[in-house]
Order: sequence, then structure tokens, then C-alpha cells
Amino acid sequence: MEEKMRYFGSKVDALIKGLSLDRSEARDLFSQILLNEQPDLQQGAFLAAITAKGTTPEEIAGIWETIYAIDTVKVHPEVDGPLVENCGTGMDAIKTFNISTAASIVAASDGIKMAKHGARAITSKCGAADIFEELGVDVECDATLVKKSIERAGIGIFNGMSGKVHPQALYRILSQIRFGTILNIAGSLANPALPTLGVRGVYAKEMVVPIAEAMREIGYRRAFVVHGLSADGIRGMDEVSTLGETIAAELNDDGEINELTIRAQEMGIEKGDESSILHQADRKKEAVRLLRILSGDELGDRREIVCLNAAPILYVAGHASDLSEGKEKAAEIIDSGKPIKKLENWVSEQNVNPAEKLERLDKMLDLAYADS
Repeated sequence: MEEKMRYFGSKVDALIKGLSLDRSEARDLFSQILLNEQPDLQQGAFLAAITAKGTTPEEIAGIWETIYAIDTVKVHPEVDGPLVENCGTGMDAIKTFNISTAASIVAASDGIKMAKHGARAITSKCGAADIFEELGVDVECDATLVKKSIERAGIGIFNGMSGKVHPQALYRILSQIRFGTILNIAGSLANPALPTLGVRGVYAKEMVVPIAEAMREIGYRRAFVVHGLSADGIRGMDEVSTLGETIAAELNDDGEINELTIRAQEMGIEKGDESSILHQADRKKEAVRLLRILSGDELGDRREIVCLNAAPILYVAGHASDLSEGKEKAAEIIDSGKPIKKLENWVSEQNVNPAEKLERLDKMLDLAYADS
């Protein structure tokens, strides 16, 4: 045991000095964390050191491999077409409302099969699992119910902080930390359904290409990775931005990764007001406002940024020829009334006893319509 601790400690020391691990080293060291074979202090030091250094695609892939192999309940939804995922890593400077949450429902409303893998808030005010729970989705269910929801409703979310999804240790680690780590990236990639298409927002522009490379490493066929900037270009968000430019990388079918810059104003979107897209209220109020966006009753900056972030999902899934068409199509989907129907369908399927949750959703919709 002493020898194993010394070796593990030497690798932590190397990370502190800025040296990187290869994929097998990252996999083996992190397996010791998942299996609780190292003291808590060494586990915490590893997570802090590798995050502070800046993670490489090989390190991300190695840690993902370990989580998926020994700490993920695996399911295989039987659906027509590919599975798609979208999410953000958190740890960004601009704490927006749940943009990717709304974007995923819009995309599912167009027939895209969304297999989401999210968590409760760690570095933000309200995580994906938190807001979906507020809307009535059971985020504490087991993976088989999520599988059924994906098959029947076309959308489902696996809770990355649940022992029913990651029974070995990931839920234990995430429940004990309140700062962002490599697990915001590698852990979120450990989706039980293994989607092959994905859109991912990251917390720093330097991470855009490495995350695209990591997604290629672990088997994604097409992907879009983004980091949006504030109007002054100094701060960022794990979303496509309407405030300033967005740094992006696209993983194509042939395995090539292309870097690009997205400018929302070139797609006819007026520059957004930052204060209008921040998470400003409690979860229930945010959920009600999200319903107003999905029903088409709220116009303005929030609707625009939801449409803009639904665009890359529609694009990678082949439902739009480019981001501009995807943005326009997202607006049409919202105006059609389909997202609210999709959400109601989802609440019906990702619940063991959905009647109570549907009744609560109806009351929230009444509040949303009353505010419009």
C-alpha cells in the first residue's frame, strides 16, 4: 500500500510541475480514485493538480475510459437514427440561465434523439439536472427508465451525480466537491448511452480543440465544441454567445477537426445584453421563464440565444445545412408549439408515477402564460 501511495503521489507531483499523463497512466491512476484505493487527500490533490495544469485529450480520454468501464450503468436505447447529446462543462465566468436545457428540448421537438447526461449544480447556480427536475422530470430514476424515455419520448437525461447511474464512486466524488475539475469534462462524457453526435460548451477557449480531440478519441462521429465570449472578449461562457464571438471546433465524419469563429451578428442576431441572459432568480422562477421561451411567449435575448444554441445540434444531426439555417429552424420549432408538447411527453415517460409531476407542470405553464 505504501508503495502504491508513493507512486500515486509522484504522479501528482509531476502534474503540479506541469507534466502530463498518457492515456493509460490517466486511466490507471483514476481507477485508484474510483476504487477508493488512495486516501482522500491524495484523491483531492490529483483532481486539483490535473485541473490546474490543464488537461490533455489523452488524459480526458483515459479518465473517461475508466469511468465508463467500471462506474457507468450501460444502456442501449433502441431508436431510429443516432443519439445526440448537448451539455456544458460549467466552470465558466458568465453564469447564464439554462440555455442548453432549452436547446435540447427544441432539438428533440424536431425528432432528434437526445440522450443527455447532466448533473446538479457544482459551480453554477442551477445545473441541468436541477432545472429538469423543477420542470417535472425524474432525475433520480435508474438508467433503464431514462432508456425508455429516450425510446418513447425521444429525450432523456442521466443524472451524473446519481449512484443509480454511476454506482461505484463518481456520485460520491461529485457530491463532496464544490469546484470545477476534470470531471466536469471527462465525467460528463461518460454517458451510459454512448451517443455518437454531440455539442459541448467548454469553460475556456484553450479547451475547445482539446475537447474536440478527446471526443474523437472516445468515439464521437460528429461534434461541435464551443466557447462564447463576452462583448469585450475577456470573459466567457460554455455556450454559443450572442454577446461577442464564439470560438468553435467542428469534428467531421472523416475525423478532421476544423477551427472556426462564430459571429451571431452575421446571422441576423442583434448583440445581446449580458444581464438579460444571466440566471437571476430561484429555480422555480427560472423554470417558469424557460417555459415562456419554449412556448414562444417570450421574445428577445433569451429566445435568441436558445435558438442560436439549438442550431449546432440541428446541424450535427443533419437537420440543418448550416448554423444559420439551424437558428431559423429553431425559431420555427418554438413557434410551432412542439417544445411544450415534447416536454409534457418527456415528463410522462421519465417518471414512474407521472400524474403528480404532470399536474405540477400544468400549474407552472399556467404561471408562464399568465406572465406573458
